[in-house]
Amino acid sequence: MNYLLGYDIGSSSIKVALLDADSGRCLASVTSPKKEMEISAPLASWAEQRPERWWQEVVNATHELKQTYGFDATQVAGIGITYQMHGLVLVDKNGKVLRPAIIWCDSRAVEYGNQAFEGLGEEYCLRNFLNSPGNFTASKLKWVKENEPAIFEQIHKIQLPGDFIAFQMTGRLCTTVSGLSEGVFWNFREQAIAQDLLDFYGISRDLLPEVVDTFAEQGRLTPEAAQELGLHAGTPIAYRAGDQPNNAFSLNVLQPGEIAATAGTSGVVYGISDQPVVDARSRVNAFVHVNSTPAQPRNGMLLCVNGTGILNSWLRKVVGEIPYDEMNQLAAQAPVGAEELQFLPFGNGAERVLENRPTTAELRGLSFNIHGRSHVLRAAQEGIVFALNYGMDIMRESGVQVRKVRAGNANMFLSPVFREAFVNSGNVELELYNTDAAQGAARGAGIGVGLYASPAEAFSGLERILTLEPTPQLQEQYHSAYARWHEALTQQILSPTTTSHHVAQHAF
Repeated sequence: MNYLLGYDIGSSSIKVALLDADSGRCLASVTSPKKEMEISAPLASWAEQRPERWWQEVVNATHELKQTYGFDATQVAGIGITYQMHGLVLVDKNGKVLRPAIIWCDSRAVEYGNQAFEGLGEEYCLRNFLNSPGNFTASKLKWVKENEPAIFEQIHKIQLPGDFIAFQMTGRLCTTVSGLSEGVFWNFREQAIAQDLLDFYGISRDLLPEVVDTFAEQGRLTPEAAQELGLHAGTPIAYRAGDQPNNAFSLNVLQPGEIAATAGTSGVVYGISDQPVVDARSRVNAFVHVNSTPAQPRNGMLLCVNGTGILNSWLRKVVGEIPYDEMNQLAAQAPVGAEELQFLPFGNGAERVLENRPTTAELRGLSFNIHGRSHVLRAAQEGIVFALNYGMDIMRESGVQVRKVRAGNANMFLSPVFREAFVNSGNVELELYNTDAAQGAARGAGIGVGLYASPAEAFSGLERILTLEPTPQLQEQYHSAYARWHEALTQQILSPTTTSHHVAQHAF
């Protein structure tokens, strides 16, 4: 028997899944820690985590998985890694971490990205990077250069969170083209490192790791890492991808026109295109997809709402640490529209969909005589969906057709209220599948080591478990609720010049 291991390096937890490579079935999975990992915010708009904590939870999860299933580690054919995108890990020449990782929802580098967007020229950036440099990894590195020069001088290589975990496993410092694109280190037109952006920021190309293929051997477990994990030395790491490209991959979303969604700590809709189409205001962003090649380019257009599962998690603490399924049941007790209570879920760093404006979450229309827990919980779920719908409108106007969406049966898609609101407010068909990010990473490793000749073989175990379509009566109710929510968004966050959702479409 051949096994495959997939690791999902999230900001809330680490998940590892064990797959039977022959049947494609998930045999067991474990999440560690059981309580969500902390995100440190030393200053307003900052968000940091210690990479060493990620590694410790990888070790913990692996040991628990072995205790749960008792598999033979010598039969693990390959390991895949998926990870929280846009983070910045810095290591010195000895491989020591120099500072806490600056993670995806950290907003400190917005101004540096704005300066590069203006200095290099908006047209140039959109034509070459398909994005504003914004608050992405390259801009975070510029922040370190300007604000922590003593640390910057010690940097040997920068890493994304998944690169760091792979380095801990193999001792090899490397990344992928898809990973470089998520940090705006990639020039799409030249199919090369974004040298002009590095030059503008005064950053040496030598700080970037070696580039390896997404589906390929990227190193092997060292004896030291194998002993710590309880695995077999020499096991290949054969797949690596950021969480959203990997979520799409885990759902077999690989071809133009296919759409994936997820609603974990952040909420994302991710559509595949074979054309370099961009949003002129960089509210939705293009990255290199996992199966892209120079001959057959595949880009993922990504819409992200930071304040998604983290809002639900925050509410859980407020209402008394009740189980999430009980929260979902309570939310269903309130009517559609939560009796005109609106939740703006923008309280987790600068939101790209709002052009990186500094924002906070808001609960509007609260009446002590009308609203209770169920209304607040429903308003939160609807608010998240409405924020995603707002972004899907931008995606549609930029050329991505959002009609049928695939998602894993996990996180907020477990909520009937969330699913109903998503389908009816967005006018989309929703397909839910029996998969998650860790399983997707394991399947990717199967391709990388050659157990599967194609994605079609890798997804033999993927099953659709539910399909939902909009209904006219519910659509009318949700469209009215969305209109009220959008009015609240306009009043509190958007200036009058940005409410029309106008997107200048560029195809280069």
